[in-house]
Amino acid sequence: MLKPFLNKNTIEAGCDEAGRGCLAGPVFAAAVILPHDFKNELLNDSKKLSEKKRKELKETIIKNAVDWAVASIDNEEIDKINILNASIKAMHLALAKLKTTPEHIIIDGNKFKSYKNIPHTCIIKGDGKFMSIAAASILAKTFRDEFMEKIHSEHPQYKWNKNKGYPTKEHRKAISETGITKYHRKSFRLISTQTKIKFR
Repeated sequence: MLKPFLNKNTIEAGCDEAGRGCLAGPVFAAAVILPHDFKNELLNDSKKLSEKKRKELKETIIKNAVDWAVASIDNEEIDKINILNASIKAMHLALAKLKTTPEHIIIDGNKFKSYKNIPHTCIIKGDGKFMSIAAASILAKTFRDEFMEKIHSEHPQYKWNKNKGYPTKEHRKAISETGITKYHRKSFRLISTQTKIKFR
């Protein structure tokens, strides 16, 4: 079982992102405030769960959370401000959407920029340690996956319905053969010989 909170008797929001290592699509982030008595034995780091379990947990989190929000930063802005800044900005946007103001924020990872002077703690592998971060990782992942599945129909050759924009062999092969789309991150190393890339 994951820990329910870092600080007792505090309105604590967990934050995480999804899609940081992708070659295409936005980065998504979520912020989740769970009830202090929330329990779910299945809840874990989204990467350790099957797609079916993530979808089930998404509904449970949305139904039971005190508050939750999801936000995204598109590939064009990622190229302008870099993926770390985009990930943090997406988390800030998600926090700004919350109707309940948290008294403390816990973030998966080791980098964050202060949000509205609310105290925060960065926790490496926090999505495998604390419930609210795990819940945020599930929302960020499921909402992003849904977005990638939706745009897959525009460019089916990249198989985004399967790889969700991550750098699989088939994704890189499609880039080298047919070029890139408006959804690709041009600042990323898309193929091994970047100079030969085609723009569509």
